[in-house]
Amino acid sequence: MQIKEPEINREQVLVLRDPNFHADNVCIVTGCATGIGRATAVAAAANNLMTVGLDINEKEGKKTQKIARNLGGQMIFIKTDLTADSDLEKAVKDAAKLGAIRYVANIAGIQHIDSVANFPMEKYDLMLRLMLRAPFYLSKLAITHMRNSKDGGGAIGNMGSVHGHMCTLNKPAYNITKFGLRGLAQSISAEGEGKIRAFTVSTGFVQTPLALNQVPAQAKQRGITPQEVMHDVMMGRSRVKEMMTPIEVANLFIFGFSQYSRYLVGGDLLFDGGMVLTY
Repeated sequence: MQIKEPEINREQVLVLRDPNFHADNVCIVTGCATGIGRATAVAAAANNLMTVGLDINEKEGKKTQKIARNLGGQMIFIKTDLTADSDLEKAVKDAAKLGAIRYVANIAGIQHIDSVANFPMEKYDLMLRLMLRAPFYLSKLAITHMRNSKDGGGAIGNMGSVHGHMCTLNKPAYNITKFGLRGLAQSISAEGEGKIRAFTVSTGFVQTPLALNQVPAQAKQRGITPQEVMHDVMMGRSRVKEMMTPIEVANLFIFGFSQYSRYLVGGDLLFDGGMVLTY
């Protein structure tokens, strides 16, 4: 089952007045080639930030750059293997040439559906390197630049999930990374003295290839139909029976980066339609 990504238009983007939202400040976005990463890069560019998108997928990354520029924003795409330290170091070095690195959105992720007993360790290692180690190292590199900026401030947003609040069947590595990203945000915030903030954005299922392309595997693992996966598993606990769009999630990152979120220090923006907290 494939999904066509919803198109992004400027009317959907949350545009905020913020004295730090200007082209001299850089926002780095990982996973910018598709889904939430693409939408967040476009939204950051639409908010006048010099946006630097990182992804291994050059074709789709450049497509994101084109979308951002067509909406009047400034964006540079850098092909980056997030599992390679040298690539991350180069990307941050190149980004710093464009302005002051002030914002980072750690969004890139993958999924693998399997039980703990059967989970392939090479896939486990890849997921943790991409979805936990890379955000840690990118944050480590960016924080140095933030501290050396004019006011020593900045914000780092991590793409969390309801799976950072509760664990579901056959997603052990994904569950672990999402809990870990909340811990990373809290750890950064503990050291940031209120000037360098970090937070997570936790959602349920979003209209992205990552979510919809896992339906066949979920159906096979659970012994049910793809339609039952969609209705009973993915949206079963949600009080809103419609998936979020990527740009709705991206807008939460923009809010989290903005002056209106100065008390969002280590916190989590849980926008899940009630999956976690209602029964």
